[in-house]
Amino acid sequence: MEQQPAPTGKSPGLLRSGAIVSAFTLLSRVLGFVRDQVFGITFGVGPHTDAFLAAFKIPNFLRRLFAEGAFAQAFVPVFTEYKETRSPEELKDLSSHVAGTLSAVLLAVTLVGMMGSSWLILLFAPGFTDSARFDLASGMLTITFPYLFFIALVAYAGGILNSYGHFAIPAATPVILNLCLIVAALVVAPQLDIPIKAMAWGVFFAGLAQLLFQLPHLKKLGLLQRPRWDWHHPGVRKILRLMLPGIFGSSVAQINLLLDTIIASFLATGTLGWMYFADRLLEFPLGLFGIAIATVILPRLSREHAQARGQDFRQTMDWAIRVALLVALPAMLGLMLLARPILSTLFEYGAFTAHDSAMSAVALTAYAAGLPAFILIKILAPGYFARQDTKTPVRIGIIAMASNMGFNLALVIPMVIAGFATPHLGLAIATTLSGWQQVFLLYRGLRREGVYQLSSDARRWLLKTLPALITMGGMLIYLNASAQTWSEWDAFDRVWRLCSIIAASAGTYMVVLFLAGVRSQDLRATH
Repeated sequence: MEQQPAPTGKSPGLLRSGAIVSAFTLLSRVLGFVRDQVFGITFGVGPHTDAFLAAFKIPNFLRRLFAEGAFAQAFVPVFTEYKETRSPEELKDLSSHVAGTLSAVLLAVTLVGMMGSSWLILLFAPGFTDSARFDLASGMLTITFPYLFFIALVAYAGGILNSYGHFAIPAATPVILNLCLIVAALVVAPQLDIPIKAMAWGVFFAGLAQLLFQLPHLKKLGLLQRPRWDWHHPGVRKILRLMLPGIFGSSVAQINLLLDTIIASFLATGTLGWMYFADRLLEFPLGLFGIAIATVILPRLSREHAQARGQDFRQTMDWAIRVALLVALPAMLGLMLLARPILSTLFEYGAFTAHDSAMSAVALTAYAAGLPAFILIKILAPGYFARQDTKTPVRIGIIAMASNMGFNLALVIPMVIAGFATPHLGLAIATTLSGWQQVFLLYRGLRREGVYQLSSDARRWLLKTLPALITMGGMLIYLNASAQTWSEWDAFDRVWRLCSIIAASAGTYMVVLFLAGVRSQDLRATH
C-alpha cells in the first residue's frame, strides 16, 4: 500500500522551531570554525588557497542563489498551498514532477558547468592571469561543480520537511559538509601531490552525503516519489514563474559577494583568502539567527496568507524582527570591536600569519556593520515570497546590486590609485551599504502595500535595547587588548581571554536588558 503523507498536526511554536534550527546551525557553525581553522593552519593564504576558494565559491554561490534562495522561496509557498488546499495525491504528484524537472535541469547545468570550467573561472575570477592559479582553479571547479546538483536536491527535500514542521533534519544536514572537509584536509590532503585538491573532492562527496542523509526522512512522509519530467505541470510552472525573478530578490547579498570576488581577484594575492575568513565569521550569526528565523517563518507566513489571516501575518513578521535584532545588534558590536582578537584566536597559527589576521579584520569590521541588514533581508523577503510576489523583490534586488557595483567602483578604485594598503575594505563597505539600502526598500514596499509595518509595541521594545548596547560596547572596549598583544599570547591565553570578554559583555547586555524591562516572554509569538 502506498504510504500517505503524514498529517500536519499542530505546528510547533516559532520560538521552539527557531531554537531547533539555531541549535543545529550552531553545531554546524562550530564545526565550520574547526574546518576553517584546519584549512587556514594547513594551507594558509596564498595562490593555492585562492584557487580553491574560487572553485568552491562558484557552485556555492549558485547553491545560495538557486537552491536556498530563489527555489526555496518559490517552492515552499506553492508546496504549502497544495498541502493546505489539495488532496494527498495531488501533493505527491507535485513533489514527483518538481523532483523530476529540477533534477533534469540541474544535471544539464552541471554538465555544462564542468565542461566550461575554464570559461567560468575566466568570468568569475578574471584576475587569475597567472597560469598556476587559473589552471588549478579550473581543474578543481570540474570536481566541485556537481555539488550544485546534489545540494539543490537537498534544498528540495529540506523545503518539504520544513513545510511539515520537521526542521531538525534540514538544519543538521550542513554538519556533513564540515565533517567531509575536515577529513579531506587532515586525512586525504597529505596523500596527494597537490594537497589542496583534497578539499575539492571533499566538497563533491559532501554534497552526495547530504542528499543521501535526507532521502529516508522524505520517504517517511510518503513523498519520496519517482521523479517525473513535466515542464508544463501547473505546479512546476508556478514555481518557475516565481523562481526566476526571485533569483535576484532573495540572493542579492550573494551576488554582491561574488562581484567582490571578481574585483578581489585583481587585488593583492591573498585578498580572496582575507575576504573569505571575514565572510565566514559574518556567516556565523547570519546563519545561526537570520537564516534560522527565515526558515521557520516562511511556512508560517505562507499558511497565514493562504488562510487570509492578515493580522497573524503581521504579528509573525513583528516577532521575527524583534528576535532578530535582539541578537543581531550585539553581534554586530562584538564582531566590529573584536574582529582582530577573534581572527587571531581562531586562525593565527601555522601558515596563517598576524598580517593575514590584520587584513581579514579590516574586512570583517566593515561587513559586521551590515549584519543587521543582512539578517533583516532574510526576514523581510519572505513577506513577499509568502504572498507569491516576486516582482517587487527582483526590482529592489536589481537596484541594490547596481548600487553595490557603484559603491565598489567609487571606493576601491580611488583606494588603489592612492596606494591604500587595504583596498579590499572598499569591497566590504560597499556590500554593507547596499545591504542597508535593500532593507529600506523592502520595508518601504511592505508598508506601502499595507502588508506590514513595524508595530508601536515593537518599536518601544527595540528602544529598550539601546542602553544595553551602549553598555556592552563600553565593556568590549574596556576589556580588549592591543592587536600586538593578541598576537603575542599563546593559544590558551587567547581562548580564555576572548571567552572571558565575550561572557562579560554578553552578561552585561542581558542584565541591562532585564533592568530595561525586557523579558523572555517578549520573545514568544503571540499567536
